[in-house]
Amino acid sequence: MSEETICAISTAPGNGAISLIRLTGPKAFTIAERIFYSRKKNFVLHQQDTQTLHFGEIRNNDIIVDEVLLAVFKKPHTYTGEDMVEISCHGSVYIQQTILHLLIKNGAQLAQPGEFTQRAYLNGKMDLSQAEAVADLIASQSEAAHKIAMNQMRGGFSHELATLRAQLLQFISLIELELDFSEEDVEFADRTQLKKLLLNIEQVITRLIKSFELGNAIKNGVPVAIVGEPNVGKSTLLNAILNEDKAIVSEIAGTTRDTIEDTFNYAGITYRFIDTAGLRHTTDTIESLGIERTYQKVNQAKIVLALFDARDADTKVISELESLAQKGAGDKTVILVRNKIDLLQKETKPLNHPLLFAQVNLSARNNQSVDVLLETIGQATYRDALENNEVIVTNLRHIEALTQALEALQRALDGLEKGITNDFLAMDIREVIHFLAGITGDEISTDEILGNIFSQFCIGK
Repeated sequence: MSEETICAISTAPGNGAISLIRLTGPKAFTIAERIFYSRKKNFVLHQQDTQTLHFGEIRNNDIIVDEVLLAVFKKPHTYTGEDMVEISCHGSVYIQQTILHLLIKNGAQLAQPGEFTQRAYLNGKMDLSQAEAVADLIASQSEAAHKIAMNQMRGGFSHELATLRAQLLQFISLIELELDFSEEDVEFADRTQLKKLLLNIEQVITRLIKSFELGNAIKNGVPVAIVGEPNVGKSTLLNAILNEDKAIVSEIAGTTRDTIEDTFNYAGITYRFIDTAGLRHTTDTIESLGIERTYQKVNQAKIVLALFDARDADTKVISELESLAQKGAGDKTVILVRNKIDLLQKETKPLNHPLLFAQVNLSARNNQSVDVLLETIGQATYRDALENNEVIVTNLRHIEALTQALEALQRALDGLEKGITNDFLAMDIREVIHFLAGITGDEISTDEILGNIFSQFCIGK
């Protein structure tokens, strides 16, 4: 445990009704006792029960700074694993800074970003992936992002990794036991069972790696590009989804010459809808730049809404879809949207095309079936994975470690097929275990790596 006692303001900067100041470390109670005065007679702070709240005053010598509530948390059952004090004061910036100054004056040090959570990790209160989830939880802007971070913080990801490592450790111990008896030609590890295990773990790691696309999109907002020819109603559809006049709507072709973006929260997930310039052949330099940006947004999007006039012939729709596929939509989730169905004399038949995830008919101008489109977009975002509490990876460091683990695992599988010797097989399996352990921090110790991870946190956490 650290010898220093640290303090920080844990609430957002600025004025507010209440502010929270945290103090943790071996001298937390001693320092707090120097500035906190209870209304109770014979009150001694360090003698109070853990997880209790006390009313009193913060004083600078004989000057009352504020009336506060002080919470006592005794080790080891605290967030950091150390003795902790939390002071709830009024939200005046002056009061906050004065109390902080008094704590430092009496022996505390100002905490670095993420230092409270770093101490929690170093003191075994959580593993590294759980600690990183704390930052994601604080930054979550939607129900889905919150759910993913909460699942990881509670150990969902860590538990899955621990299960994989335990299975691998059991086999590698048997393989290394064989090395000790190499002269006697005995086999403790069943190679058939080992191959079955490695194939199963390969599937799990592959699923976790694939989940990063969804996790990263949810964390930053799922990008949805609205594309189509001029005057098919892209801007009208954006306005209908957002329920505001975000984009200019006009009968004049080529009104939208640049991309227009805004966010919309649906079913707990934040989407970034992007209205793009109409796709057509043009000699206008500015409009051409807008069309170029449209294709850039198609490449960046997770979901593409291919918008057409409901009166367009299927042959034209198919031709435009093929063109979109060549421009980067081939690996995207594409939803065919036939707009202006209020102008149709008869219903259109669904179009079957390998590029399409689904087809929705609507009238953006009359707000008809826009809700059906939103539900279809929700289905395209793999909401089942969220509802089933599946582990979803959102951290780039984790995905790099999983990728390296997968490469080592595939080397082990290839080695099994080729009948490599036990020492090389054990080496590959140890690498898999090493990379999985690095995610939870079991094999990370350098101050530089830990400092880089926790420097991304806010001060006070």
